[in-house]
Amino acid sequence: MKNLKIYLTLCIIISILAACSPSMPATMIYPTPVDEGETEIAVDMTPFPTRPAYQPGELVDYIAQTGDTLPALAARFNTTEDEIRKANPIIPEDASTMPPGMPMQIPIYYQSLWGTPFQMIPDAVFVNGPDATGFDATAFVAQSEGWIQSYTAWAFSGKRTAGEIVDYIGLNYSISPKVQLALLDYLGGAFTQPELAPVVERNILGLETNYWTGVYLQLSHAADLLNDSYYRWRKGDLLEFELADGSLVRPDPWQNAATVALQHFFSQTMETADFYRAIGPDGFSLTYQTLFGDPWEVEPHIPGSLQQPEMFLPFALDKSWAFTGGPHTGWGSMEPWTALDFAPPSTVSGCSPATVPTTAVADGLVVRDGNGLLLLDLDRDGDERTGWVVLYLHIAKEGRVPVGTQVRAGDPLGFPSCEGGRATGTHIHVARKYNGEWIEADGPVPFELSGWRPIRGDQPYRGWLVKGEMMVLASENPDGRSLIPIDPDG
Repeated sequence: MKNLKIYLTLCIIISILAACSPSMPATMIYPTPVDEGETEIAVDMTPFPTRPAYQPGELVDYIAQTGDTLPALAARFNTTEDEIRKANPIIPEDASTMPPGMPMQIPIYYQSLWGTPFQMIPDAVFVNGPDATGFDATAFVAQSEGWIQSYTAWAFSGKRTAGEIVDYIGLNYSISPKVQLALLDYLGGAFTQPELAPVVERNILGLETNYWTGVYLQLSHAADLLNDSYYRWRKGDLLEFELADGSLVRPDPWQNAATVALQHFFSQTMETADFYRAIGPDGFSLTYQTLFGDPWEVEPHIPGSLQQPEMFLPFALDKSWAFTGGPHTGWGSMEPWTALDFAPPSTVSGCSPATVPTTAVADGLVVRDGNGLLLLDLDRDGDERTGWVVLYLHIAKEGRVPVGTQVRAGDPLGFPSCEGGRATGTHIHVARKYNGEWIEADGPVPFELSGWRPIRGDQPYRGWLVKGEMMVLASENPDGRSLIPIDPDG
């Protein structure tokens, strides 16, 4: 506590000093048009600010944003963690996430083709987190105009309204219903066009595909792509991408994850001139504000130095289960790699009935279930969009504890199975969220279970569990190397 007080005091002092330091004014340029026929479109747009060409290693001012980590900042500013620490000695050695709003100085190494510093929406409204707790997509759609008000389609085993589709995708992928609705309006005139033509509906979000067609599947695929980009920027991986004309964009190092996710999405679905309009003040950002008001009034959803509460392996520790899946996607098919897989002891392979249950990793409240699905809310407020939540997948319907059940760590939740999604054999899949944000299994806040920490492999599902000098190899075909040793101390 004493160290924390000193840390916060130094943050305040640095904030005061930073407020007095000179800053480099941004210049203004217009996006380069693709060809002469598009010049008029580009000139009508609000110009973008740009960055100067910094000297190698020059210290630049930076205000920590929600979810920032040192590895990601080092990658984005083309520097190293050591250099950032030397410039900011107040950062604790065990820091995971940076405190939002903390002034920092970062050594920067200039790269050409940096994109616009304009931020479309904050991260806190991108995820299906606390900002979405008072929002009802179905009610919002019902009170609106446009084709979306009366839209229905077959989705997840029934005929669903647009609001139900948006809420369903929001819960599963943990992307805000507001962001989904703004995309449907910006790209498909959901609240402005009276009718939706079948030819428009087929690829309404611009995703040209023969499978992901119609509002439901287009939104599902878009959510997967957006999450992939959001979390890759989070960890300092998505540092550049190409536009339709082959030109290269490197997102501005000061950018936030939500903006980069939208930028990357639009780069894959639009021509270059449309891309620049979409990412500027007159594009998607304006549509969002028109529908839902100023998004920048929300509080950050990821605090500084985020720590996972104590969690235990999701099975009774008197039997040896197999570690069958290293870090891989929590929901969908791409990043983030938030999930781990475990299989119970069995004498047969494939999808055979389990005789031992999976258990609660911590005290909590069962807040949602579904096809092979169960969500455990650790703060027990009944809302999976707030606090720590653990997702279990492939839990059999028969014998599963009902929604509303209060459980203690180690209590049985149900039996592993192949129900719910792709499965090559009986197992369970577990992943974490905090305030709607997926938390990577092997990231700065590791998915530690009974002292075991995961290490990712070079491909999803590969990797290890490590505890002290013990290492367990992930394998879909478990053998002795994938069995987690029984802990005699429990």
